[in-house]
Amino acid sequence: MAKSLVKSTGIFSSMTFISRILGFARDMVVAHLFGATGVTDAFFVAFKIPNFMRRLFAEGAFAQAFVPVLAEYKEKRSARELQEFVNRIAGTLALILMVVTIVGIVAAPIVITIFSPGFPHDGTRYELAEHMLRITFPYILFISLTAFAGGILNTHNRFAGPAFTPVLLNLSMIAFAIWVSPHLADPITALAWGVFVGGIIQLAFQFPFLRQIKLVPIFKWGWRDPGVQRVLKLMIPALFGVSVAQIGLLVDTMFASFLQQGSISWLYNSERLMMFPLGVFGVAISTVVLPHLSKKHANKSTQDYSDTLNWAIRAVLFIGVPAAIGLILLSGPLLATMFNYGHFNDFDVVMTRQSLIAYSIGIPAMMLVKVLASGFYAQQNIKTPVKIAAIALAVNVIMNFALIVPLHHAGLALASAIAAIVNATLLLWLLKKYNIAKAAKGWGVFLLRCIIANGLMAIVLWLGTADLQQWFTWHWSQRALHLFVILIAAITTYLLTLRVSGLRLKHLRSPN
Repeated sequence: MAKSLVKSTGIFSSMTFISRILGFARDMVVAHLFGATGVTDAFFVAFKIPNFMRRLFAEGAFAQAFVPVLAEYKEKRSARELQEFVNRIAGTLALILMVVTIVGIVAAPIVITIFSPGFPHDGTRYELAEHMLRITFPYILFISLTAFAGGILNTHNRFAGPAFTPVLLNLSMIAFAIWVSPHLADPITALAWGVFVGGIIQLAFQFPFLRQIKLVPIFKWGWRDPGVQRVLKLMIPALFGVSVAQIGLLVDTMFASFLQQGSISWLYNSERLMMFPLGVFGVAISTVVLPHLSKKHANKSTQDYSDTLNWAIRAVLFIGVPAAIGLILLSGPLLATMFNYGHFNDFDVVMTRQSLIAYSIGIPAMMLVKVLASGFYAQQNIKTPVKIAAIALAVNVIMNFALIVPLHHAGLALASAIAAIVNATLLLWLLKKYNIAKAAKGWGVFLLRCIIANGLMAIVLWLGTADLQQWFTWHWSQRALHLFVILIAAITTYLLTLRVSGLRLKHLRSPN
């Protein structure tokens, strides 16, 4: 079981890694061509709204509600019943999404006002954001159906295709930014068209994989279908619970719309770097674990269920903690190396660095939330994570109010980190309280090894980073080389320390 999880996670992570690298290339192109200004603020809002809804409806609530039910159908129902369930889910989801898309396009001015209440006071940003939202909003339709197909493929242990899919969006946006933007009256709108076209390409990419497993959906309206009803019943409360981190990030944008121009862009770029370990590893682990947990629950394998959760938590800590430390200590050099070109100046690097450090504090907690929530969702227990999410969101809003004045945009990032820590702590406490996850042997030794390894790695990073002003004077090749050497030294120190302390691959393959 554990070996299968490691293999599946490795495949998913590898494909996601490629996507994230191209995502960074996309962000570097955007930063170089457009900088961090009012027009980029407008685009990021127009992109964030459908992207937020994607995470909320598609990868978030829908995936957490759909996959456990689909896994049960796959394990206990006939192939014909499975196909019919997929058909009716597809038809119902598509119709709902079409209605949501039409409403979103028509009500774009209202949506912008709600999600960026500071924009109506700035005519240029408001008008641009409204125009681009009408272009980007259909993305929610395309990408949600893409996520639906991905859920089917993941349940059949086909992880590579769905994980590679975001690469297509990044390529589309890069192409439009470079070759289309020079020909438009408002060059920034090319990015919005890149999102629109990328969504279509991502959806089309799924069909060959669905044909391979003979589950291409025939769209049928199935509102009254018992399986559809179960998914919808699980999905409605999960709309809030599973995506609290995304809601928190959107709340940050709402607050940031009142701050100086560029604040939303600074938050966006720091969030993208923070999302790298979360997307490559956190989402990968939770995506792979959820179908396994759902199957164990359906087969009433209590011990295997607990073992799977232990493995997932251990894997998150093994990766999440050093990732957070690395981003905190290397925030300036990373941003200077990646973005400090063209219209993205030294001041933008310094401001983005502040929010990146704040976000990074919450990385391990954000990764844990993904895994720990799956421990409840796999049992079709939606209410418990939702209650915890409500508490975390309340903490996020309170901390936004408390920190926005003294820390400005960085205070908003820190509020999200604090909320994630509260969320993860409460989820872990309840998993233990309800006896869903029992601590396996060896946790104390594992944590001690990680503390020592992370401490030594932090020292290497601290000694290797020069003053940020020095990085501004270097050529890009000097920055890249210096950053590469530091990263290799830090990673080697971390892994070698774990090795010397006695940690072996088997300790990550099994919770025992």
